[in-house]
Amino acid sequence: MDLQAVLLDVDGTLVLSNDAHAQAWVDVFKEFGYDVPFERVRPLMGMGGDRVIPTIVPGLTKDEGEGKAISSRRKEIMIDKYVPALKPAPGARELILHMKEAGLRLIVASSASNQELSVLLKAAQVEDLLDEATTSNDAETSKPSPDIVEAALGKLKMKSDKVLMLGDTPYDLQSANAAGVGLIAVRCGGFDDTSLKGSLAIYNDPADLLAHYDNSPFKQPSLMKN
Repeated sequence: MDLQAVLLDVDGTLVLSNDAHAQAWVDVFKEFGYDVPFERVRPLMGMGGDRVIPTIVPGLTKDEGEGKAISSRRKEIMIDKYVPALKPAPGARELILHMKEAGLRLIVASSASNQELSVLLKAAQVEDLLDEATTSNDAETSKPSPDIVEAALGKLKMKSDKVLMLGDTPYDLQSANAAGVGLIAVRCGGFDDTSLKGSLAIYNDPADLLAHYDNSPFKQPSLMKN
């Protein structure tokens, strides 16, 4: 495999935001009269709102009525209340710099909206390094659907066998694999190795991946799925 590009998830991968996203969902559902425990929402992080909302409240959708109002308000809560306290994943900026220096083309493949992505990349301290992205605005359905990954491949004008993805959730894994892309996973998003089974490799965080970069699938073609 001649690796040419890397697709990058953001939440839980480059910025430690999954707990905050889950709490924002808890907050917004409470505002609308739904008592939803954190423990129910947290395992869904990595999906977009189009999947989270009907999973929590069957019958609601992100684009109509109360579901649309919940989706809009959740973004406000996340951006205003939680984003200011977010921290980058360890080694996120250093890994991105290393991959760019290695000549890899990098593109974000996130279930976040365009509005959220901008502030999340700033929180990850990589906003000046990444200028290509696909978001929920580019896809009909969010992860674990392959739509976002396929949209990224379309923007890159590359086939899946030239690309790997970096992510942190089982939904990243399902989305990437459904599009024929191998996934390298990090644990800093809060998912265990059992959830990430099927990844090409699993590291603690971007810093751990960078420390083992030369022995990773990025540098060892024999470790990559074709």
